[in-house]
Formats: sequence, C-alpha cells, structure tokens
Amino acid sequence: MIEPANPRISLVRQCDMIGLPRSSWYYQPVPVSAETLELLRVLDEQYTKTPFYGIRRMTAWLHKEGYAVNHKRVSRLLRQLGLTAIYPQPRTSVAHPENRVYPYLLRDVPITRVNQVWSTDITYIRLRGGFIYLAAVIDWRSRYVLSWEVSNTLDSEFCLATLDRALMRGTPDVFNTDQGSQFTSRAFTGRLEQAGIQISMDGRGRALDNIFVERFWRTLKYEEVYLKDYASMGEAVTNIRDYISFYNEERLHQSLGYNPPASVWCAA
Repeated sequence: MIEPANPRISLVRQCDMIGLPRSSWYYQPVPVSAETLELLRVLDEQYTKTPFYGIRRMTAWLHKEGYAVNHKRVSRLLRQLGLTAIYPQPRTSVAHPENRVYPYLLRDVPITRVNQVWSTDITYIRLRGGFIYLAAVIDWRSRYVLSWEVSNTLDSEFCLATLDRALMRGTPDVFNTDQGSQFTSRAFTGRLEQAGIQISMDGRGRALDNIFVERFWRTLKYEEVYLKDYASMGEAVTNIRDYISFYNEERLHQSLGYNPPASVWCAA
C-alpha cells in the first residue's frame, strides 16, 4: 500500500494515512540463522520418527547428536514447528483464551463412509534457506486430500482458504481439528457452523485424536520432503502439488484394499 516514489504524498503522510509506524516500514527482518534452520530440520525429522519424545528427551537426543542446546531453546523451536509429544499431558495445546473449544466427538466412533469425518492440521515444511507451513483437509474414510495451502506464517487466513476450498467439494458430518488458535477462531468455526457441520476438537496433548492427518504428514515427509532440498517456496509448492496428486490418484493404500484414495472418494 506504500508508494515510496509517489511525488504528491510524502512517505510520512502515507504511513500516517494507513496507521503504519514508520519504524515498521523501514524494518528489515533478520533472516533465520543457519544454526536455527539446522535445528529445525533435525527436530522435524526426529519428531517424525519418534513423536512420543517430549522436550527433555528430545534435548537429550540432540546432545547425543552433538548439538549444544538447552531444553528451553528446544521448547521454543518445537512451538515454532507446532509440534508436541503425543502422550497425554496437561495444557500442551492452548487455544486463544477468547475462543470456544469444542469437545472431541469421535472416540470409539467407527468410520464407515466418505464425508462422515474430515479433519485438518498444519505441518512444517523445510526449505534450503527457511521454512513454510502446509495445511490440508483430509477425508477420514478415503484418506483423500481434499484441499491444501501453504503459508510462510502461522496465521489463520491460509487455514480458512484451505477450508473454503474443501467445502466446495462437499460437506462432512463432523469436522475435527486440534485446539490451535487458527482452528478455534470465530472465523473458522463460524464457517463450519454456517454449513451445519458438527465441530470436534482433539483433547489436550492427544495428537492421535487426529491420527489420519498425522499419518499423511509422515508419509509426505518420508516420500517427498526429506528426499528433496527445496530452494524456494515456489519449488516446494510445485513438488508438493505433484506429490499430493500422486498420493490421491496413484498411491496404493493397504487399508483401502490396495486402492488409491481417489478411487474410494469418487466411488462414493
């Protein structure tokens, strides 16, 4: 919105008109250090292998690998990745205090048909010089990835865009999320309520409540992300798009009778 070369309106006046402090206009973000990027990479890979490792066990593992970090830094990095150990523990997933948290509706519920339950989540995707976040919506019965979006920040807008694209393809009976602020926001839950969809949210510290998305993240990272070294966000998007197309249309799933998700989704 700022036009530095505008001959009629000074930069000071433009900042004042849109309520932007000039310090924000002149601010140059400090790039993430190579050391931090390396720690984010190894933490993401180790969490994918051992999602039951808590902060102290992950810190001990890093020490054995030669990384001199304390548990406080590990805690900050895991929060940045959006990761928490999968065993039950108090207050590991904290929603915005003003947002409503819905009960978990799916314990011991058999999943027998397409569009019975959808769920969403966010994961970290590494780049050569940084990282981005990926959100996706998945149908539990068919494992079909209905929609996905990427962002370089953990805001709620790309989660809303992912939801809107999924709802263009159908309407589930129940939509399950974790208790993150992106999903407890009034904008997100309001979309679901307007569509007449029941809202379910994982219990605190219970990543397995959203197990189908967690399995997809694991598959995506082992079969695509960890085999590549994305140089840019554009390269990551292109490769992720190709992989999700393969995952939906071609990859055989034992739980689906060795059929790809698309065949189960389309048949229903």
